[in-house]
Amino acid sequence: MSAPSAPSTPRADDATGRTTPPARERRLPLVLRNRAFGAVWLGQVLTQAAVRMFQVGVSWWLVAYAVDGGQGLASGVLMAVSTLPAVALAPVVARAVARIAHRSVLRAAAGVAGAAAAALAAWAWTGDLPLPAAYAAALALAACQAFFDPCLTTSVPELVDDEDIEAATGFELSTQSLAGLGGALLGALIVDRAGVAGLAAGCAAAYVTAALLITGVRFRAGSPGDARTPDDHTAPGHGPAAADDGAPAVPRTLRRILGELPYVRRILLCFTAANLFTTAVFVVIPLYTRSVLAGGGGTVALLEASLGIGTLVGSFTGARVPGRPTVTGALCLGLMAVALALPGLFAARPVFAGCLAVAGWCVGVVGVRFVALFQRLVPTADKPGFFAVMQAVLGATFPAGSLLFGFAGDHLSAQTLCLAQAAGLVPAACALALLTGRSAPEPAPAGGAR
Repeated sequence: MSAPSAPSTPRADDATGRTTPPARERRLPLVLRNRAFGAVWLGQVLTQAAVRMFQVGVSWWLVAYAVDGGQGLASGVLMAVSTLPAVALAPVVARAVARIAHRSVLRAAAGVAGAAAAALAAWAWTGDLPLPAAYAAALALAACQAFFDPCLTTSVPELVDDEDIEAATGFELSTQSLAGLGGALLGALIVDRAGVAGLAAGCAAAYVTAALLITGVRFRAGSPGDARTPDDHTAPGHGPAAADDGAPAVPRTLRRILGELPYVRRILLCFTAANLFTTAVFVVIPLYTRSVLAGGGGTVALLEASLGIGTLVGSFTGARVPGRPTVTGALCLGLMAVALALPGLFAARPVFAGCLAVAGWCVGVVGVRFVALFQRLVPTADKPGFFAVMQAVLGATFPAGSLLFGFAGDHLSAQTLCLAQAAGLVPAACALALLTGRSAPEPAPAGGAR
């Protein structure tokens, strides 16, 4: 995009028809100078905070209140159930994001999740809540989030200018850390004071607010969420489902998308292996709190908040970390291994909290660098399918990791689990480092042609 002719005067770009904001406006944070993106981003903050609050709260409820024996396995099953939809629904999500107006997908996901949370709250208020109901609610909320997150990621280029993609990616990925901070702070504390009923009611309020925010968003003309055709499923001749000449493009399978992006595929495989061990932290935290630190919901909130703060800082500083993405990613995985190993050697609340903050920072940096890389390498026509399959590939190990570490938590100490996590990250870091010798492909053209 061309630079504006005068620092204080907006000018429309001849090629895209978009307006370049004045220099004074561009100094504002992206979520303030781009209200459409800001509203959608805030909606994601609320939805992810709600689902994270629910997961943390119910996990603590299982460990501290609902289950007498086998707390580790019960918590592991919850985390596994919470990650299955992102894997199982990947093809459905890809088709929905490609064909349906993005605003409709986002609004429906938030609305359905709000209804599910409200129903659970009503059930919990009337009497004792059975475990299957809590698991079913976790499954429903995770299914809605499986549609929301890749749809928002796909929508980023439709909400912001090209030069703002990395900043938008930083804000988008900071959502997880904000959710981890706010949701985790509240989850266990609400359960200690108001039970699962209060927890579910808070989640329902967050989802409804997110749906209302998204209802008022107007996507740029020509996108699948075109404001001129808000109720249409597609905008003819535009969006990722259209070829350059306006004719519908032949849908590409998820396997073909990854098959034609070998460099990206190798990166995803490295992080998939790493996620088998990193995601186990959500099972380890409540077990470590109860068995090692002898703490309560406040300790869980502190530890989860430490992880969230670290991820938040990493999300906003990731773009400033120098080096090739694969080098940065390998170093971050190595640093994360050290951070996760220390609580296994030194059992102290400050040590665990500080190490989780470091591990969270690594997660934030890696997320910003690689999602921004994928935004530029993946052709526009493939983005709906790619981001759905990315979520599925990265999430494929979540259920296995949660069940494995949950089952192991009933037989091994929580400190041993910390050491196992650290050991598992080392091979993934080495594999990612080996990709530094390979040349990355050139960014794909805006129209999706190769």
